[in-house]
Formats: sequence, C-alpha cells, structure tokens
Amino acid sequence: MAREPAQRELKQERAARTRMDILEAAIHLFARRGFLATTMADLSRAIRMTPGALYWHFPTKEDLLLAAIEELHQRCLRAFQLPGDDRERPAREQFQSICERTHLLLREHREYGIFFAMLAAEAADSNDQVAEAIRDKLALYVTTLERLIRHGQQMGEFRQDVDALAAAHSLLGGLLGMLVHQNLFRASVDYDPLYRAVMLIHQAGLVQATGFDCVNASQS
Repeated sequence: MAREPAQRELKQERAARTRMDILEAAIHLFARRGFLATTMADLSRAIRMTPGALYWHFPTKEDLLLAAIEELHQRCLRAFQLPGDDRERPAREQFQSICERTHLLLREHREYGIFFAMLAAEAADSNDQVAEAIRDKLALYVTTLERLIRHGQQMGEFRQDVDALAAAHSLLGGLLGMLVHQNLFRASVDYDPLYRAVMLIHQAGLVQATGFDCVNASQS
C-alpha cells in the first residue's frame, strides 16, 4: 500500500516534466514560426511525442498557447522582479534596475520578447482570447513603467510634458519591435548596440536632468 502514493507522486512528477518540455518546445516554435504556422504535429515531432500524448496534455493548440503565455509570463516576472510602489527610492534608480534586468534577460532569451511580439501581431485581429491574454500580461509591465515615470515626474527627475502612459507603451513596444527587427537582420545587426540605441532614445525623451544613463550597466 505504501508504494501506491509513491508511484502516484512519481507519475505526477513525470507528467509535470513532460508538460514543461512541451511548453518549452512551444515557446521556441511559436517564437520562430508564429502560432498560425506551427501545427500540433510540428510540436509532437519537436519533443518526440506521439500526437495522442500531446493532445492528452493540451486538447487544443490554443490551450497550449495560453499555457505557454502564462509560463513565459511567470519566467519574466521572476527575472524582472518588478518593483512595487516605492516612493522612497529615486525613480531613476528603479528605472535603471528595470533596464539592466531587461537587457540581461533579453540578451539571454530574445525568443521571449519575440514570442510576445509575434503572437500579439497575429492575434490582435484574429483571436480575441489570445489577444486578451497577451494584453493582460504586457499591461503589468506598462503599469509598472507608467508608475515609475509618474513618480519621476513628481520628484522632478523626469520631464513634466511627457505622457507617462504613452511613454510606457512606447518603451515596451519599442523593445518588442526591436527584437523582431534584430532577429530579421541578425546577420548584420547585433543585439547590444540596437538595445542601447532604443534605450538612449527613450531616455533622452524622459530625463529632466543630466547624468542619467540606464543602459551603461550590464555591457560586459
């Protein structure tokens, strides 16, 4: 009798590992080919699993996509460690921390940003459920950036004539678009200088005072 719970636990662990393998393959394939061009057969081949076994874990491709969106969102949250509503710490310092973590994460996992950018473009006018899921995830980053920009404006660190929400959307959209563009021109355009250019352009539009550079860190 004692072996039955242990066997169930082993099966659950194996199922969890298999599920994660499926999600990992889905993230990479969706980022490379897009959702519409990727089939369940492509995914089953990528993870060397029978289609029936794949459908047991995820009955539809949309179920798999939504799970992949959630998994990737959780990974990004752990990596970014988004700040809360910290009124004591200077906004520029908080903004710089986000820039540094973003630089490191996207340098290591550019497919994360490409995944969201590709799916957002595909789903915006074709799949309301997927589009809403992506909007919900990205909205957290927009809200965090908007709050930091408003805090910086209140403290005199950032310009007063900048629309905080528009600036937050512009920054996030610029980063996602930059990743897709760099992926297209990857043979001739490197990630680091392109990231730096995007951040410097946005920085110049935000900063009230001189001496603030949110992209010099993490250049090693």
